[in-house]
Parts: sequence; structure tokens; C-alpha cells
Amino acid sequence: MIVAPKIRGFICTTAHPMGCAANVMEQIEYVKKQPHVSGPKKVLIIGASTGYGLASRITATFGSGADTIGVSFEKPADEKRTASAGWYNTAAFESVAHAHSYYAKSINGDAFSDLIKEQTIDLIKKDWQGKVDLVIYSLASPRRIHPRTGQVFNSTLKPIGDTYINKTVDVMNGIVHEVSIPPASTEDIEQTIQVMGGEDLQYWVDALLNEGLLANGAKVIAYSYIGPEITYPVYRAGTIGAAKEDLEKVTRDLNTRLQKIQGNAYISVNKALVTQASSAIPVVPLYISLLYKIMKREGNHEGCIEQMYRLFHDRLYSPSLSLDNEHRIRLDDWELSEKIQQEIKTTWMTITTENLAIETDIAGYREEFQRLFGFGLSGVDYSADVNVAVPIPSIDNV
Repeated sequence: MIVAPKIRGFICTTAHPMGCAANVMEQIEYVKKQPHVSGPKKVLIIGASTGYGLASRITATFGSGADTIGVSFEKPADEKRTASAGWYNTAAFESVAHAHSYYAKSINGDAFSDLIKEQTIDLIKKDWQGKVDLVIYSLASPRRIHPRTGQVFNSTLKPIGDTYINKTVDVMNGIVHEVSIPPASTEDIEQTIQVMGGEDLQYWVDALLNEGLLANGAKVIAYSYIGPEITYPVYRAGTIGAAKEDLEKVTRDLNTRLQKIQGNAYISVNKALVTQASSAIPVVPLYISLLYKIMKREGNHEGCIEQMYRLFHDRLYSPSLSLDNEHRIRLDDWELSEKIQQEIKTTWMTITTENLAIETDIAGYREEFQRLFGFGLSGVDYSADVNVAVPIPSIDNV
């Protein structure tokens, strides 16, 4: 099959296996060039196939030499369509990890379900002599089937209280326009908390603790985002923010519980990046396009892999770990610097369709978006016929 990008709004319905492999390899090579991290040895990553979760898995393996189990929910290829990008990412990661004699296995299925938790625990018991010393929670899903009740919950992207009006951009067409988002109902808020809040993380940690599978001194880390004043009404002060606040509260409670094994639970507040999730949030793509232009010029722009390596090396496994007043690691410190945010506020008011390409890095945003699905990578022949039925090595054996 010759695979080309098919983009509809903020979704790409195809993925390129060789391009995804090249993207994974670039991240691996970055980490291999950095100083070793005296970090974890047995790592469970929940949400391991794309974005921060994938970058965390790469950093744990090639930065610390860790064994990893990754949980994700991805689609394999069939006769008519390619596999999802996360499927190809996982296949590529495992292949390289195995070639370097690292343990890496993956479980594909609904991480919210009790079944996948049980399969993961069985695999840990079967394969790992040592206990898990790092749990990374990087799950992103618009929908959750509650494992205890069977109720289906769907998240929404809405402000709370008032209608939110601001400018946004049609990324692929380069058109800046106004967006108006009506306020969330109480039901919207509750549903979003059920999908993106902390209950599932609590279930995972409960299951691991009940089976005695967390090592003494184990760390649990979940990823979050706060963002700037511009996106605050639709993000941090909106339905997603309510879910993130719930996740953070659960994490603080887990930190207290983990003291009995000298462990800790943290939230890492990360930088805004082009991801499948962030592309769906109105206003955010325009903000990221402007942020990228400024941070690239300032020389402090980071992608997922640079962020996760900094998290491991400079924060999580550093004796000088610092936390904010809410017990959070702040990797958004460079993004939210006064200098950068003041320039964004000033420029934001002037952005139009006509000057979009000049005032922002919209071209870079498009490139990053396509790279998520394996397109636009150097050294990949996109005109060549490729086999899209790529297996994930460990799934055939699990």
C-alpha cells in the first residue's frame, strides 16, 4: 500500500509505518546522546504509544536501561486501512529495544478496564523478579466505560460558567476565525471528570498495592497541563481543568498513601505541545503556533522527548527536585516565563489570516502534526509501496 496523509479537521485517518519508525528512532537517538539517568529499572507506562507516554518509555529504556511494560489501546492494520500511529510507534520501539537487549512488552486494550489491569498484573508477576519502581500515567481518551458499573462517559471541551469567545485557527487551511463555545452543564463537568480525572489512576495504584507489586521507594507520576491566561477559560477553568484538578487531588492523596512504602506520587505539569489531544482543543493550536515561534527563536523550545528527558534527569531522579505549592513538578516553567507570555499577549491581538504565516509558526505546527502520524520524516520514501500489517513483537507472545 502507498500511504499518504488523509487529514480531516484535527484527525489524520492514516499512519505511515516507516515514518512512525523513523520518528521513534529520532527520539531514541536523542536520548542515547544524553548523560545516563540513574533512574528506574522496572517501569509501567499507562498510555505508552504516543506523545509524552511514548517519550517517557523511550527515556526510561535508553536513558536509564529500564525494563518497560506499556499499556495502550491501538488499532492494527486491516485490508482497507493502516494501523494507528500508536500501533506503529509501539512496534518500532519494541523492535529497537529488543535489538539492544532491553525487556519491552506491550498490552493492547482498554486501560480503563479491570481486564487489562489484571492482564498487566499477571505479566508483571510472570516476567519481573523485581517490583515496579515507576508508574507513569499518561492516558488520553475522550471516552471511558466505567469498569464497575458499565456506564459510558464522554468528555467535553467547554468553559464553565460563561460562553467563551476567542480567535482560533483552521490549521490546515490557515484561516483565523472567531470561535464561540457555550458553557458546560453540570453533567458535562461530571462526565469529563469521570473520563480524565483521577479515579482510574487510583484503581491502577490500588491494584498494584493490593498485589504487593510496588517496590519500596516507588514513584507514581501523572501528566497535566495548566496553560496561559489566553487558554485558561477553555482549558484550566473549563471541563478539562476540572478533570485535571481531580487528577491532581487523587495524586496528592496517593502520595500520602505511598509513604508506607517510602514512595511518592507526583504531577508533572508539562509544556504545550502538538499532540492528537491538543489539536482538538479550540484556541490551543493557534496559541501553540505562536508559542513555538517565540520559543524556537529564544532557543528553549522542547518537544516531547526533550521534556521527558529533562523530567527524568533534572527533576524526578535529581536530588534537587523542587515542587510548587500544590506538590507539582513544573516543566512548563520556560513556557510560562513572563517574557514569553508578555510577547504572546501582545502579538495575539494582531494575528489575522493574512499575517498568520509571519507572526506564528503555523508551518511548524502542521509539520509536527503530520509527524505524529509518520509523515514528513527525512529519509522515508513516501512514494514506495509499504507493508502496513506491522506486528508488535510482544503482543504475539502475551
